[in-house]
Amino acid sequence: MSRSVWLITSLALAVVFIFDFAIAYVNRNRKTSLRAATLWTLFYVSLAIGFGWSLGIWSTHLARTSFFAGWITEYSLSFDNLFVFILILARLKIAAEKEELVLMVGIVLSLFLRGGFIAAGSAVINRWSSVFFLFGGFLIYTAFQLIKDAEEEEWKEGRLLSLLRKRGMSNFTVALVAIATANVLFAFDSIPAIFGLTKDPYIVVTANVFALMGLRQLYFLIGGLMKKLIFLSEGLAIILGFIGVKLIIEAAHHQGWNHIGKVKIPEITLQVSLGVIISVLAITTVMSLLKSREVS
Repeated sequence: MSRSVWLITSLALAVVFIFDFAIAYVNRNRKTSLRAATLWTLFYVSLAIGFGWSLGIWSTHLARTSFFAGWITEYSLSFDNLFVFILILARLKIAAEKEELVLMVGIVLSLFLRGGFIAAGSAVINRWSSVFFLFGGFLIYTAFQLIKDAEEEEWKEGRLLSLLRKRGMSNFTVALVAIATANVLFAFDSIPAIFGLTKDPYIVVTANVFALMGLRQLYFLIGGLMKKLIFLSEGLAIILGFIGVKLIIEAAHHQGWNHIGKVKIPEITLQVSLGVIISVLAITTVMSLLKSREVS
């Protein structure tokens, strides 16, 4: 993408974020209603869809498909992240009217930190294509960990947060640090995952920004729904595992390894990846809701 496209996009996203932050600050002493959370979530989802669709008009069809694959993956991973946020804010006993500002500040901090991860990831990829073996292996490992930890519903306070508390920091400040730190940790999964779908820095950045943009409102919208999405972790594990395998296959092709013996190593297209991601999310959501209905 040209510098002018980067500049215009950056300014537009910055304006939206500043506006969103201003609203969060104004409402810092109010409890966010379900209606407001629903309307803002629909707004940001529509914004992302509109942006992605426009890419196919002023850029390329590949850019459009890449964005939607990346954005849907990042947004779906955000659902699992939100479950951790819910546990953090509940554990620290943050007042309902303060949750909006905590989430907003934490997300803005994580946005800058993720930018560093993306820049570093792009630099590494451009120099060493074999790093995809590492990224792929890490995603497969993460997929196994997600399945293994699917039953855990306890968030444990780390040493850093305990130290801040001992030094007299308020629960509000501790929550800010916890949310920002959690977002950085989540980046270790999400950044390799999206690089497994596209290497275009512009698509990687915009997909991440749009996924983070609606995270605060999504928190208030699905807080009560999270317990019903009981197969969410398993679905995300399948997606991460699939992208991990895709990365390893791509790395093998980069090394000129197109066959294992007489068996040809397949190529996984972006269209197939997008289809797998959407199908897995749809199936796990339906299965979760059906299971939750049986339990209730």
